[in-house]
Amino acid sequence: MKKFLEARLEKWKRLEHLTARASRARLTSLSGDEVREFGRLYRRTAADLAIAREEVRDARLVNYLNHLVGRAHGAIYRSEASGFGAIVNFYRYDFPAVFRRTFGYILAAFIVFLAAGAFAFAVCMIDENFADHIAPGLRRDIAGHHNWTDSANESNALAATSIQSNNIQVIFYSFGGGVLAGVGTLFIMIQNGLLLGMVMSLCIKHSFWDIPIFVCGHGVIELMAVFIAGGGGFLIGKALLMPGDLRRIDALVKNGKLAIQLILGCIPMLLIAGSIEGFISPAHIAPWYKFSISGLSAITLIFYFLKPDRRGKGELMIDD
Repeated sequence: MKKFLEARLEKWKRLEHLTARASRARLTSLSGDEVREFGRLYRRTAADLAIAREEVRDARLVNYLNHLVGRAHGAIYRSEASGFGAIVNFYRYDFPAVFRRTFGYILAAFIVFLAAGAFAFAVCMIDENFADHIAPGLRRDIAGHHNWTDSANESNALAATSIQSNNIQVIFYSFGGGVLAGVGTLFIMIQNGLLLGMVMSLCIKHSFWDIPIFVCGHGVIELMAVFIAGGGGFLIGKALLMPGDLRRIDALVKNGKLAIQLILGCIPMLLIAGSIEGFISPAHIAPWYKFSISGLSAITLIFYFLKPDRRGKGELMIDD
């Protein structure tokens, strides 16, 4: 007990001091080095609390550490989750960080989508009647060069709103499918992959380029949002099927937090994609404009998701 106190007391006092300052004026009152120190001391003291509960078992010490950790936790979240700045920080830093952390699940959604699309593409090249099993009637429209996307030009604002609503619905289906142990998410990825693969195959086969040109403008952002939502669904499914060392409910809470952050990040992406799809994609302009938007979207997403988190508070992540 005495050795434990002597080894830790100075660090606890330092955390008390930093917590008091952060509580009065938030983390912005601390320097970058102090914020990093605060994060390290917080994690170390939380571990000390667990040791005190299990090994030392001194009620006064446990109460002291519990109070200290609680105050530090409150100081962190009052600073991190307050006002409009918290929303800006989420989309500027937190969403890209969660994307990188959960990339394996997002990649899994992409691979399922790609495999389904490649399958439909190959089969329709061999026998285009297969398309009728995926979307009856669509093969006839493509073969007859019937451009159904022209209707979006009649009312761009209404079309954009309708498209955004439909896209958000697909995203939430992809995410919600995770509660069926990931099977629902798997179904949505396969269904959408089959549809896109079939359409692209028939358009190439019948030299109908209007649809690929229409899709290219908004497709990069829209499909990325679908893959991200699919990754969120697979996160939920994994927690239900393979919780690992955690209890199933604890794994669900942990993965659920990450999945919700992914979904929140998708919403602005869908609003942007829906606006492009409603106003630019159906516009009768030179195709290279739409391909330029596609390329610019891809480059922007790469830089956005891979940019490093340069905040001084970047090391103050406590949910791992």
